Amino acid sequence: MSETKVVVVTPVFNRREETLQCLKSLKRSNLDNICVHVIVVDDGSTDGTSKAIEEHFPDCEIITGNGSLWYTAGTNIGIEKALTYDPDYILAVNNDSIFDANCVSSLVECAETHKRSVVGALLLEWNIPHKVFQVAPRWETSSGGYRHYRKQTVWTVPTRPFEVELIVGNCVLYPASAVREVGLMNAKKFPQYGDAEYTPRMRKRGWRLLVEPRARVFCKPNDLVTGFRQMPFWKKVSELFLRDTGPYSLKRRFNMTVYGGPSKLRGLLAFNIFFIRKVLGRNIEGDWGMQQNEQPLSIVLADSVVNDRNLTKLG
Repeated sequence: MSETKVVVVTPVFNRREETLQCLKSLKRSNLDNICVHVIVVDDGSTDGTSKAIEEHFPDCEIITGNGSLWYTAGTNIGIEKALTYDPDYILAVNNDSIFDANCVSSLVECAETHKRSVVGALLLEWNIPHKVFQVAPRWETSSGGYRHYRKQTVWTVPTRPFEVELIVGNCVLYPASAVREVGLMNAKKFPQYGDAEYTPRMRKRGWRLLVEPRARVFCKPNDLVTGFRQMPFWKKVSELFLRDTGPYSLKRRFNMTVYGGPSKLRGLLAFNIFFIRKVLGRNIEGDWGMQQNEQPLSIVLADSVVNDRNLTKLG
């Protein structure tokens, strides 16, 4: 049996210990009949990240940036380099990922079983390892865009691969043929959140988006976004209108909703609804949303579980 060629791509900036931890877990993975090459795009780290990688993982390939790439351009550079090796798959990951030993092999097996599929891992918080996050966002115009389920665990998701509308980019296995067909992430509109538009674009081109629940990755929880109300007025203006990569950026919100949604029209409608809900205190992303009941994804996505006889396409 010939080996499956996988190139792992991760952009980094000043997270030396997290990156080393990620690479250690990858090295411990079960990779029978899988040949892995790792590309790290170090975007101007000043904490010795590259030097530490060279010392502990000399087989890793390091591409150096100038500190202005951000997530999307950094990932794109890695993907472009990965394609030169003519791989079967490109595994794009965040550098705070800790791989379960069978994660990579499960992703590959799922992609090989279900052709023309992009496959994401089940993302778990590393401090609460049974808690699932950023899995299976679903578009709800009435909620103001993609709704993220926030109360799910390893026991509430389907046990078989399931189809989703968007795969968050922490750990995604892209067939190289999908990348060649669709192109790279849009770094101009999405400097920091290119994944928000990338897999939906692939889906529009006929690629199925699957999450393989056996492929588990433990990730650093997202930092809480707080303090906007306490900011001085001009700081608020800067965060809203000038800082495209910040969590409060209106341009970021607009692009993610309009260009990452099912259509521009529905995206525009959802963009406005988001602010209405925000004013009314009914923001699905805020405290109000956390107080709402949430069904297990095993029920919500029952019709989206994929098997060889029933390849359900989401509407």
